[in-house]
Amino acid sequence: MHFNPIAVTPDKKLILLDQTVLPDRLVYNEYTDYRQVIEAIRRLEVRGAPAIGIAAAYALGLAAEAVADGGMEKLRPEVQKAAVEIKDARPTAVNLVWAVDRILNKIGGYRGRDTEEFKGLIWEEAGDIHEEDRRMCDAIGRHGADLLPDEATVLTHCNAGALATGGIGTALAVIYKATEMGKKIKVMADETRPLLQGARLTCWELMQENIECYLITDNMAGFAMARKKIDAVIVGADRITKNGDVANKIGTYSVAVLAEKHGIPFYVAAPESTFDKTLISGDQIIVEERDGDEITEVLGRKIAPPGAKFWSPAFDITPHELISAYITDTGIRPGGRS
Repeated sequence: MHFNPIAVTPDKKLILLDQTVLPDRLVYNEYTDYRQVIEAIRRLEVRGAPAIGIAAAYALGLAAEAVADGGMEKLRPEVQKAAVEIKDARPTAVNLVWAVDRILNKIGGYRGRDTEEFKGLIWEEAGDIHEEDRRMCDAIGRHGADLLPDEATVLTHCNAGALATGGIGTALAVIYKATEMGKKIKVMADETRPLLQGARLTCWELMQENIECYLITDNMAGFAMARKKIDAVIVGADRITKNGDVANKIGTYSVAVLAEKHGIPFYVAAPESTFDKTLISGDQIIVEERDGDEITEVLGRKIAPPGAKFWSPAFDITPHELISAYITDTGIRPGGRS
């Protein structure tokens, strides 16, 4: 990869690639305050379920570093308070809560009095989460690559590549690994309104890796399928419930319905950490609703009349019966369409 969306400096500063200004500029922002990281998550400077989880883990480390004195009596409660704030940053992506809870479990058993040792445990676990995600992305790519024919055009929705993870991505990992195997893979990326992650991010990322990519508007997908221009659909996921329902970027459900209509396999690529066994079905997922400016404006320009009413869900729910298979780091799971 020619870029790294998340990094930590030796002196414990968090570096995030600002995805709100891509593809026009490549900007890295430096953070030492966990509250600023929360805001970066909320404003989509860092996005994608795995990447949000990694950033949240590092944010907890920053929160610990901010407690300079007071011993363990002050440090532990401050970290726990910060954990609550971080977990509230965005409600739909399960990896955020999963990562923070994993660190809380790690430090929960610490009975020592050394504050630096305690902080070290947080940073160590955050680093492990980051490295594990890199390995999981590679595994997802390897497993998914076998599902694609030697020549194929794959439709993607939103961005589920290196920009959204700690490695080479989830959905795009399949593309990268299939290409490494010598398969001739083209990508058709839909623009992904309202924030154009497909146009701004997926196309940019694929072009950095010299993968042939064609941009289409969201409402072209059905016609492209009808004209047999798409061989498979691969998307990522922000949360997968116990029955296999998937929360992903708004518009995913429409693509899944179209894929079923045209007999095109619809794959969901996600690590095991995205599976939420506490929720039975997608009806229980809290779907984040965002500011209306995201749909009444495009790249800062108003496209709707003043006072226009809006509804702006950031995600939708794709039922498991529309999914051909789940591509995970542990292997392929059959979906409801299989």
